Order: sequence, then C-alpha cells, then structure tokens
Amino acid sequence: MNTYLALAESVRMINKGTHSILIDYDDTLEFIGKGRSAYVFKIEGTEVVLKVFFPDFAAVAKEEALIYQALGGLEYYPNLYEAGENYLVIDHVKGSTLFQCLQKGMPITENHLKEVDRALQLARNRGLNPSDIHLRNILITDAGDIKIIDVARYRQQKDCTQWDDLKNAFYVYYTRKHFPKKLPVVLLNTVAALYKRKMLPHYGGH
Repeated sequence: MNTYLALAESVRMINKGTHSILIDYDDTLEFIGKGRSAYVFKIEGTEVVLKVFFPDFAAVAKEEALIYQALGGLEYYPNLYEAGENYLVIDHVKGSTLFQCLQKGMPITENHLKEVDRALQLARNRGLNPSDIHLRNILITDAGDIKIIDVARYRQQKDCTQWDDLKNAFYVYYTRKHFPKKLPVVLLNTVAALYKRKMLPHYGGH
C-alpha cells in the first residue's frame, strides 16, 4: 500500500505562466477538484483526501497544516491525518458547498448560518481569526451538518467581513418569499467578482 508521501510524490504538475497544469498521478487517486493553491484527490478505498499544493505554495501547505492542528477535535472542521512539505491528508467531506446549494436550488436555512457562526466562534476561541469565508468553503453535509474547509487564512490579522456580508445577503434577499432559491452559475460568479472588486456593499461586525 502506498504511503501518503508516495501518493503525494506521484502527483506531477508543471507551472505555465501563473497557472499550474496537472500532468499525472497515481491510479489510486481520484481527482475531485482544483483550488487556488492545490489539487485535491480522494484516496481509493478510504474516506480521506490528499491535498497537493502547487510548487509555489509550500508555505500555504505548512500554514494550513498548523491551523488544522489548532482546530483539532472541532466537529465543524476536517481532521488532519498527515502533513508533508507540499501536501495534507484530511477527511473527505460528503456534501454540497453553499455555492452548489444555490446552483442546484437546495435549501439553506437560518440554522445552517447559526452553525457556521458557532464554528467560527470556536475557532476564535482557539486564538484564530477566521478569514476568507465564502460560498465554496462552507459545506452542508449529506447528513445536514456544517463543515468548513480551506482554512489557510485563519491566522491573518486583518478584520474580514466576508461572512457577515454573506449573512446580510441571506437575510436581505434570500429569505424573501419570491427570491429565487436556484441561481445560475454565471450570476453567482459575477456577484463574486463584483464583491472582490469592492463594487458591492461590505458590512462590519460579527
């Protein structure tokens, strides 16, 4: 059986400009996604994923490992099983991101938001500063629970209002009776791009 290190070393990629291109990986790995800093694979026959970072993001891998260690034991975050120079092994979370929920028309409830608030407060209680909380890193599991992934920015010093802004949009727009609960991907991506460019309102406070 391949070790996690061997599996991580089987992942071959090259940099092309500002992009990383995946070339090859072990047959026991199932590619499930690409983020801003890493490729993610489910390991065959297990319930864990291997997150292999791009060549220029080794520092992010180290930072995220330290944060997952700090979050250890909290039900809202994946468990960390191993960390290497450019990889992490964490729980495979089965469910849909809030982005996918909006795309598919799956309901998001006020209780889900309260659970996210609780998850973030528990992280703060451990000396962290949750940042970069967005629709793609909050999941509603198949059992209806909340899980949060991609925690690399949880030790930033700046005050991030992104989650407060999402909550405000939920109460101002999503809860309206006639507001559509299923939204096209192009609209969701456009709103995200406008928000990133500070062309939409930002709100403060927790």
